[in-house]
Amino acid sequence: MRTYTTPITAVTGALALAATLTACAGSTTAADEKVVTVYSADGLKGEAGDGWYDKVFKDFEQQTGIKVKYVEGGSGEMVQRAAREKSNTQADLLVTLPPFIQQADSKGLLQAYTPKDAAMVSGADKADDGTWIAVVNNYFGFVHNKKELPTAPTTWEQLLDGRFKNKLQYSTPGVAGDGTAVVIKAMHDFGGKEPAMEYLKKLQANNVGPSSSTSKLAPKVDKGEILVANGDVQMNFAQARSMPNLGIWFPAKQGGRPTTFALPYAAGLVNGAPHGENGKKLLDFMLTEQAQREVSAVGGGFSVRKDVRATDANAIALGRLMSGVVVFEPDWADIDKNLTAYVDAWKSATGS
Repeated sequence: MRTYTTPITAVTGALALAATLTACAGSTTAADEKVVTVYSADGLKGEAGDGWYDKVFKDFEQQTGIKVKYVEGGSGEMVQRAAREKSNTQADLLVTLPPFIQQADSKGLLQAYTPKDAAMVSGADKADDGTWIAVVNNYFGFVHNKKELPTAPTTWEQLLDGRFKNKLQYSTPGVAGDGTAVVIKAMHDFGGKEPAMEYLKKLQANNVGPSSSTSKLAPKVDKGEILVANGDVQMNFAQARSMPNLGIWFPAKQGGRPTTFALPYAAGLVNGAPHGENGKKLLDFMLTEQAQREVSAVGGGFSVRKDVRATDANAIALGRLMSGVVVFEPDWADIDKNLTAYVDAWKSATGS
């Protein structure tokens, strides 16, 4: 029987290598813990890095050392992506507009978490089971080019005029939150699915075509490539800082008053989030009094906290913009349940 003796230098080298690998593994894990990934609908990040997200993420990173990784798309697109990754979750926090936050919840993509200041947010702006909560309040609207179209249209019916042929566009229902909002508002204003689809079928003659992202429409309106598009108050108000031709308006049914509905950015902690504790910290940070005071001053939106009464110039201008507009409350439970049917009806009516 032969005996083999391993040189002491080899053993020492092996132990050193093992220690180095262990240290590397430990440092990689520590680095991973200083990350939080956000999947979000567009609108809160500024075109020039001057949006609410830009400010909040920067402040959060400075205070916590946690790096924010940001992925943006349409509300439906973000939910679909999170659903595809369910077996290998990448996102920690999901932020979308209704009804997609409810859809994410019904797909089992969200986990319950009650942020520290959740009590400051009204019941209508958060899920009963704690799976999501609004972080920025917002309202559906339309935009027009103030230079080429100085006086905004006032009714849905005016948009059927031939002057809007290939000069009107709205984002795709079922893909973009604001695009889905077009269907929801039309159903409300026209009194049901059938009359709404009848109208949208007529409107299709003027529609440029699909767009997965609502935020991409405002620059086209500002440049005069199109005259009218859908949007939302927060996003378009913020965009107007660098797009001087952008004006916000709210369609009415002929003979009726202009209407809108709340379309808040709602956040939920993703089920199986790889950095869930960091996701909780970021959600807590978004709802702090300081961050919420910046919703209007920086982001051009509306605070979700009941104890925040913004008095900055943006808040005053937003209040003036909303004056005289009737705010209705959609039946989100019905919309979540029948969203596919409504989107299919829209596709059938418009040939999309």
